[in-house]
Amino acid sequence: MRKIFILITLATISLLSCKSKEEKEAEKAEKEKKKISKRNTWINKSNSYSDLFLDSMNVEKFIADRQVPDSISNRMRSFYNARNYQFGWFNSKGFTEQAYGFWNLYDHYVTYSADSSLLDKPFQKKMNALMEDEFSVGNNGSSVRETELMMTVNFLRYSLANFADGYVKRKEMERFVPFTKRDPMEWADSLLNKKHKDNKYFEDINPEYAKLKEQLNKYFQIAQNGGWPLPGSAKLPIKKGQSTDAVLAIKKHLQLTGDLPGNDTTMVFDDAMENGIRSYQERYGYTPTGIVNADLLKHLNVPATERVKQLLLNLDRMRWMPSQPKGKLIVINIPEYKLHALEDGKEVFDMDVVVGKVGHHTSMFTGTLNQVVFSPHWNVPPSIVKNEILPAMAKNPNYLAENNMEIVENNGELPTIRQLPGEKNALGKVKFLFPNSFNIYLHDTPSKSLFSRDKRAFSHGCIRVSEPPKLASYLLEDEGSWDDDRIFEAMNAGTEKFVKLKDPAEVFITYYTAWVDERGRLNFREDIYGMDKEVAGRMFTKI
Repeated sequence: MRKIFILITLATISLLSCKSKEEKEAEKAEKEKKKISKRNTWINKSNSYSDLFLDSMNVEKFIADRQVPDSISNRMRSFYNARNYQFGWFNSKGFTEQAYGFWNLYDHYVTYSADSSLLDKPFQKKMNALMEDEFSVGNNGSSVRETELMMTVNFLRYSLANFADGYVKRKEMERFVPFTKRDPMEWADSLLNKKHKDNKYFEDINPEYAKLKEQLNKYFQIAQNGGWPLPGSAKLPIKKGQSTDAVLAIKKHLQLTGDLPGNDTTMVFDDAMENGIRSYQERYGYTPTGIVNADLLKHLNVPATERVKQLLLNLDRMRWMPSQPKGKLIVINIPEYKLHALEDGKEVFDMDVVVGKVGHHTSMFTGTLNQVVFSPHWNVPPSIVKNEILPAMAKNPNYLAENNMEIVENNGELPTIRQLPGEKNALGKVKFLFPNSFNIYLHDTPSKSLFSRDKRAFSHGCIRVSEPPKLASYLLEDEGSWDDDRIFEAMNAGTEKFVKLKDPAEVFITYYTAWVDERGRLNFREDIYGMDKEVAGRMFTKI
């Protein structure tokens, strides 16, 4: 009898423990389920960010075939549920801006960090191939779909490894890639006023993002309160001493943006307003003349709501900026036409640059500047040979000799041509190399006059620097006996010389049309490549 009682007791305990284990598993499954966003079925092609959509079965098959672990697969389901299985990294035109942003961030991380756990060689090989060639999404359906899902897996892996301790919440991570058109004012309000229980926010780990978000709050308040008056089609130029209705509208604008202190409501263009115009011109990248011309009037006529959009676009771009490394760093912001040289995060100097003109865009990416080439040859790109050199040769048989050029190889329709070192060389007297799939580098130029212009988009894609000896000195200061005299001698030697850097410098090429500078001032620039316009058309509803 006692044995039977013991057996019954043990069976009961066993049953209770089994139930307890089952309950725990059920609770765990329920918690995991809650971490998966519900499918957002109201998103469709009329309101989506991308115009391409996946089938949910494509995602499930990918997860099964690749044996994606639960920690990532559930987040994948959540990521695509939130966007109704809309593509995150492609639209029908190719890669989205966020795809380029994440690829640069990921590529930079796996190249420079000591963390090898995120290496994905098949993914890197596929991305490098797509980056090098123009491709048609329509003709590469299955390949694009596979790349899309590989990008999402690596985005989630990267985020979990780098955005620790709750500074980027799961739902916020899903919104790193926009999924639907939204009212920009509603978007800004949500971004500014959404509170987290743990008081942890993305701006805590991204200071540049934090500074721009503060400015968004200021401009959001201005827009909410009706914005600023627009001067309209005023008679130009407007300068000190004049008195017009436009002057009053401009004063109000400058007061709201902080360029003009006080609350002057007179219609007289006085000394204080002239200083305010100079401040405004500096923040918009113009020579501070204190005179309102056509270019400046165009900016003064932009409504505050449009500036809110611009700030939101650039905040989105700042999500993808790699953390600044120790050592030497070169940042080139294309719309700013500026190169910034930094050492351990502190700016050493900046200089003007000329970037690619429309149709010959300078690409945004990160790289490693590892060589300086003095007295370089210029290996003329095939497109320039075809479109410019051959027509010039047809008109002038002496064109090559007159421009210090020579044919290196001529075994087909398109000869290989290079320009020899010298005063006429298109690369000037020095170039700075950082290997990349876009064939972009920094270089000197014999055409110095372009640096005096406010707008400097004239090149075929490479970046011309205004002070090449200063840049060479910065890069070579720890490389032995490269003083100014030796640099000058090498630049003028007429013989090509390669110098490999023992301590390479990282290069970030960015496209910010709004940012906060080192003096705490909000800067705006023109959208020279139309990237703001293209992305805004997919991110925002019309207001």
